[in-house]
Amino acid sequence: MKIEKIEEKIKKVQSEKRFAHTKGVQYTAMCLAMKYDEDIDKASLAGLLHDCAKHISEEKLLSLCLENDIPVSETEKSHPFLLHGKVGALIAKKKFGLDDEDLLNAITYHTTGRPGMSVLEKIIFVADYIEPGRNSAENLKAVRKMAFEDLDLTIVKITSDTLNYLNKKKAAVDPMTKMTYDHYMKESVINVRS
Repeated sequence: MKIEKIEEKIKKVQSEKRFAHTKGVQYTAMCLAMKYDEDIDKASLAGLLHDCAKHISEEKLLSLCLENDIPVSETEKSHPFLLHGKVGALIAKKKFGLDDEDLLNAITYHTTGRPGMSVLEKIIFVADYIEPGRNSAENLKAVRKMAFEDLDLTIVKITSDTLNYLNKKKAAVDPMTKMTYDHYMKESVINVRS
């Protein structure tokens, strides 16, 4: 399916604000893809699809995971909105016929990240955080600059800020976010020592 057709379908199910965010992520992902020599079309498509399940109710997200044998953690069971990445990858595969594992992983892990991400996964994770419409995260100006200098350090900063924010609010923390932070923090220390 052509990207224009996919965009039409995404625009129909997302609110105006969500679609503006989606387009911002798509644009930012393409810019980062140029910087890091990643496939621009793939980054564009992953950015467009990253929130394609965001409009689905929590009950439906959970039931879609159960119906399709998608693993659900205890944290996700109690906070099903966290499942929109996993269900988004399912939609990309089943509704839009995409079977590129890297692209599907970029959609799946765009919120939490994961240890050992590909360049495309890192790009979508970072683009979701820094896209031009975002304005409330701490240190956003510095994070945006950092994103075009070192993706791994940017991931450390984003996950650190996210964990601090969630802990201050006493909100649920997906264990994958902590695992992502630990992995990239360790990698950054190793790279500094090398």
